[in-house]
Amino acid sequence: MGEHPEDQIRNLGIWRGKLEISPLSGGMTNRNFRVTDDRGTAVVRLGDDIPVHMISRANELAASLAAEAAGISPRVLHHAPGMLVMEFLEAKTLREEDVNNPDMLGRIIPLIRRCHLEMPKYFRGPTFIFWVFQVIQQYAGVLKDGESDYLKDLPLLLSRAERLEAAAGPYTIVFGHNDLLAANFLDDGDRLWLIDWDYAGFNSPLFDLGGLASNNLLGESREISLLEAYYEQPVDEALWRRYQAMKCASLLRETMWSMVSEIHSTIGFDYKAYTAQNRARFESAYAHFDGI
Repeated sequence: MGEHPEDQIRNLGIWRGKLEISPLSGGMTNRNFRVTDDRGTAVVRLGDDIPVHMISRANELAASLAAEAAGISPRVLHHAPGMLVMEFLEAKTLREEDVNNPDMLGRIIPLIRRCHLEMPKYFRGPTFIFWVFQVIQQYAGVLKDGESDYLKDLPLLLSRAERLEAAAGPYTIVFGHNDLLAANFLDDGDRLWLIDWDYAGFNSPLFDLGGLASNNLLGESREISLLEAYYEQPVDEALWRRYQAMKCASLLRETMWSMVSEIHSTIGFDYKAYTAQNRARFESAYAHFDGI
């Protein structure tokens, strides 16, 4: 059997004095711990590569270092295979209702722009492209190989993905976070931070914007404000349709991510309920897109 997580942390050899370790909530692809020693407090993330989700911890580390250099994420203090140790911030983890606050959304948008435009200046090493439509194809293959209960749904979902890919172009490419859940934003009272770079890679900016909106249930007026603030111009019909297509794609990807996790994840989380929640959100968003 593998080493117990707390023993893994204790055996890192980087601590000084008495050690206190406590688990942190959240984390659907890794386990997180708060660790305090005589010098202060850190966060330790434990997680190996996850091929079915195309998660590479080497890519996550490179993105974390680039985000630190760009002033977007806290400092990386140490890393080892399957382990990432970061500075602990006394900060509030955002919730959906926080992201829906217009003032908070006004703070989030510049942070997203910095991620998109500044991080490539600091990224070192091979880089990923996180192309959502290829991710959906990957997940379909994993579900087929795993004889998932959702096999009967795949032809319809894949045909919709093909339509969405055609509708979401033409494309521009930026460096995306690609997992803009509310819990990945921290507010220390003075500034915002963006954390968790499991899926980082080059992508359309509309994927992050659509993901932010769909993950946090932004209403249409908030979505328009989001797009106008990001692009610094009014939203025309063409941009609105491209955005709606990519928002649908982000929801379909999240749905299929959960479908795959149902048969492959060992983390204690109700993936079946998460699949149902995101499937319902996707169906609603796709119906709206279909009516544009």
